Amino acid sequence: QVQLVESGGGLVQAGGSLRLSCAASGSIFSINSMAWYRQAPGKQRELVATIGSGSTTTYLDSVKGRFTISRDNAKNTGYLQMNSLKAEDTAVYYCRSSGTWGKGTLVTVSS
Repeated sequence: QVQLVESGGGLVQAGGSLRLSCAASGSIFSINSMAWYRQAPGKQRELVATIGSGSTTTYLDSVKGRFTISRDNAKNTGYLQMNSLKAEDTAVYYCRSSGTWGKGTLVTVSS
């Protein structure tokens, strides 16, 4: 059974940075793609970034140039480096892999 655990969220001022982590267990992480989603209060969950097993990446237009998705297969962990954060980045961030969701980590950006 696959389990995903996110960490690294918190409160940060606009312009600051955070790095989210997604630790995976129970699956062969290296052969699966991974994605980060976010859900802001009152809004639908949206896809933020993806990374394939071959490390091909995609990004939501509004985070291009600010966010970087990466993975460390040896550690079964994925990451989302978030720089130049804006108030509109405030949301619960979820990772998804192997058809499984993590429980999310809250990112709050103060303006």
